[in-house]
Amino acid sequence: MTASTLSATQADAAPANSAARVATASFIGTAIEFYDFYVYATAAALVIGPVFFPQGSGTAQMLSAFITFGIAFMARPIGSALFGHFGDRIGRKSTLVASLLLMGLCTTLIGVLPGYDQIGLWAPALLCLLRFGQGLGLGGEWGGAALLATENAPPGKRAWFGMFPQLGPSIGFLAANGLFLALALGLSDEQFRAWGWRLPFLLSAALVVLGLYVRLRLAETPVFAKAMAAHDKAKVPVVELFARHSLPVLLGALSMVVCYALFYISTVFSLSYGVSTLGYSRQGFLGMLCFAVLFMALATPISAWLSDRFGRKPVLLVSGLLAVASGFAMAPLLTQGSSASVTLFLCIELFLMGATFAPMGALLPELFPTRVRYTGASAAYNLGGIVGASAAPFFAQKLVTMGGLGYVGGYVSGAALLSVIAVLCLKETRDSTL
Repeated sequence: MTASTLSATQADAAPANSAARVATASFIGTAIEFYDFYVYATAAALVIGPVFFPQGSGTAQMLSAFITFGIAFMARPIGSALFGHFGDRIGRKSTLVASLLLMGLCTTLIGVLPGYDQIGLWAPALLCLLRFGQGLGLGGEWGGAALLATENAPPGKRAWFGMFPQLGPSIGFLAANGLFLALALGLSDEQFRAWGWRLPFLLSAALVVLGLYVRLRLAETPVFAKAMAAHDKAKVPVVELFARHSLPVLLGALSMVVCYALFYISTVFSLSYGVSTLGYSRQGFLGMLCFAVLFMALATPISAWLSDRFGRKPVLLVSGLLAVASGFAMAPLLTQGSSASVTLFLCIELFLMGATFAPMGALLPELFPTRVRYTGASAAYNLGGIVGASAAPFFAQKLVTMGGLGYVGGYVSGAALLSVIAVLCLKETRDSTL
């Protein structure tokens, strides 16, 4: 028996991951990683500015906090190239473990980082460094989790399996904001600002241990095992990706823009605006967000099922066009002064975020061959974040001072239209093989 035949036989005999194990591992990892990411997003809207930046103006502090929020999105494409390189060369499993460790370590360290009053300019500098580390970790997380799900999926169910990592952000967001809500209800403003905001960051350490336990029990995906047995791997995946597959990367990234814009405008910006301008209490607005994110979780399996049945493009086009229209509802609903109208707006935006986000778990991996799939899916996913999310809260804060909420709604509609155009340029991938 030749060495190549023996390798192929070993790949075919490799232990298969059960559907339950795949769903659990792909879901719990993204839930933990996005919990870490959203903990910072919520803290940026509520407390990061006063603790880490010395400006006297509340607006200046808020803008500085939103700049640190955007740093992670700049790091995410670097993380996708770094972790994608190893994910495409040595395997999905080990790379996913490394990304989870990096994210958890950076999040926990933010929880013990002294503020500006204690260490001066070192505080914002170290905060930016740790925020960059968060971005690196998340840059490698989503692509690996999506591949773990889709490369283990049976025929005709890739979007359904790819839905499990897409559910992670909903649960991560709910956990992060639910914990901040509990702290808001149980602590005074002084206690929250002094030490309470740190608790969600410190909890990350325990969650990472849980995630590692689940992921270390996985076997490598059968698609990647067969590619390795056939010695089909790129020497430098990122170079091959942009040399041969740059158009799918670009279109995939632009198709993601609507997801990011919907989410971060309706959560990070809206939370800041609701508390500082509309006069809602911190706990009141967090409660509305926790309710609204349930609609994102509801839309995710519905949209995934529809995209397996009718195709990725029809679902993304319909939900994208609805997102374009939703931007026009922002100013009327947020300025009515009614909690019901504000909650309705949040529910609409987050439902549409789930509807546009769910098919991406299958679509982006389907755009690339196995040898560069980790790098390609991660790059498209994270490059979209630079356009759709990195500066979204910052620009929204600027736009609302320039022309009011109507300008911010126009930002949402413009981002959604950009994604619709990108989806129109993509080929349908539902029937492609991995």
